[in-house]
Amino acid sequence: MDRSIRRVVTTHDAGGKAVVMVDGQAPNIRRRPETGIASTLLWVLDTIPARYSGVKDFADVEIGIPPPPKGAVFRIVDFPPLGELDAGALRRLGAASVLAQHRKPGEEPRHPLMHRTRSIDFGIILAGEIDMLLDDSEVHLKAGDVVVQQATNHAWVNRGSESCRIAFILIDGEAL
Repeated sequence: MDRSIRRVVTTHDAGGKAVVMVDGQAPNIRRRPETGIASTLLWVLDTIPARYSGVKDFADVEIGIPPPPKGAVFRIVDFPPLGELDAGALRRLGAASVLAQHRKPGEEPRHPLMHRTRSIDFGIILAGEIDMLLDDSEVHLKAGDVVVQQATNHAWVNRGSESCRIAFILIDGEAL
């Protein structure tokens, strides 16, 4: 799957006229080497209600998985087929991984990709198919399906043979 994403961002000129600020390939792409998962950050709100940008690119930031406090994040994630993770990948996804900080202390995850964020997450499956694992169940999703997660423990596992692309909008939430 072509991972490039065209991003068009509008703003206002000095006279208040609507204009295009950015039109090009989204540059803020992060790839997890142990899984091949690629995440393209499209926009981050550091507060809601949102501040409007004159010329600032709110995707030109380093950010982890969850949105900023009282903020939101918009990204597209490409999940390649994982097949069977090897032992090395399992170790890297264990206690020292970026996902480990999004687990309950001492939690033994059902799958190495299990995590949760303190957010409401809207997911729109754009292409492919994927399984969403929950604590003791799972749901198979395909292009056109949508998910609303309410700070739930989950993992995204692509057991298929083609990549799956999902658009995510995460909005900060209250502690459980």
